[in-house]
Amino acid sequence: MKRIVSILLCLTFLFSFAACGKSAEKELVIYTWAGMFPDEVIDNFEKETGITVIYQNFDTDENMLMTLETTKGSDYDLVIADDYIIEQVISEGLAQKLDKTKISNYENINPTFMGQFYDKDDAYTVPYGAGIMQIAYNPDKVNVDIKGYKDLFDKSLEGRVGVVGNNRVVTGLILKMLGYSMNTENENEIREAGTKLKELAPNINLIKDEYLNEDLLAGTIDVALVYQSQATLTATDEKGSNFKFVMPEEGLGFGVMGMFVPSNAKNSDAAHKFIDYILDGEVGASCFSWMGYCSTNSAADKYIDDSLKSFLTLPENLNTENAEIVQNISADAADVHEEIWNEFVKSCN
Repeated sequence: MKRIVSILLCLTFLFSFAACGKSAEKELVIYTWAGMFPDEVIDNFEKETGITVIYQNFDTDENMLMTLETTKGSDYDLVIADDYIIEQVISEGLAQKLDKTKISNYENINPTFMGQFYDKDDAYTVPYGAGIMQIAYNPDKVNVDIKGYKDLFDKSLEGRVGVVGNNRVVTGLILKMLGYSMNTENENEIREAGTKLKELAPNINLIKDEYLNEDLLAGTIDVALVYQSQATLTATDEKGSNFKFVMPEEGLGFGVMGMFVPSNAKNSDAAHKFIDYILDGEVGASCFSWMGYCSTNSAADKYIDDSLKSFLTLPENLNTENAEIVQNISADAADVHEEIWNEFVKSCN
């Protein structure tokens, strides 16, 4: 009798183990920020593949990295995070190389967003949306035909301009205007940008990172250097329907979110299926329109509504060779950035 019970227990264990294994194969654990996909995108993926998506959120890239370090990259199948932190993820061996034979839509990726500093050979990541700094303005109140950063200095804009409160971004864009790299280590070039930035002070009304779009819509400011998401919120608001949005001619400053598969993901096959699914043109268009970030998928561009296309897709005639992402720089160079930024802020008060 004991032998029969033992056999039954063993069989029960084996069946349970098999069932668990089968269940795990049908689950995809995604780790990213909240609200990265419209509900229908997740729902349709589940219907098409039979794979259940388990969506888990983090609040900062740094917390995501700590979690991956603790779990050795084993608790999640797919992660979406920012470019600068992905560089560290890869260097620590927490991401696995992609099997591109499983990603039939790989060729849909816009090459502008490939080969970036965090994954120069595109071995580990696929871009999922780019945040491009833009200039938004109300043409009913502004007589300047704004085409780039230099136009923000026009004397007619005194007290009417807002900029995001990010020193590396704002100073970096001034560096681009002067013909330098956003990531230059040359302290003289950074200080030159600081001197130029002070000339902008009379035109500055607001320096803030959040809700700058609301100040623009309220008429507190008439021109603003904004994040991509703020441009989207402005354009999709009834009050901003006639606003203009400019990708500056001196060069783009942008950031990229990347998708990667953790080194010890339990279901990397499902992760590859999801990446391939997201790279479909129509699916990608739904995602970018939902997030308000610039399309990194060339096949998606034609599916984006005309009302959003002007700032969710790169213009055909735009010079993307002078596009840059803010990268980590030396402590000495970073200190100079901090110094000139503090001087700029004081001169605006």
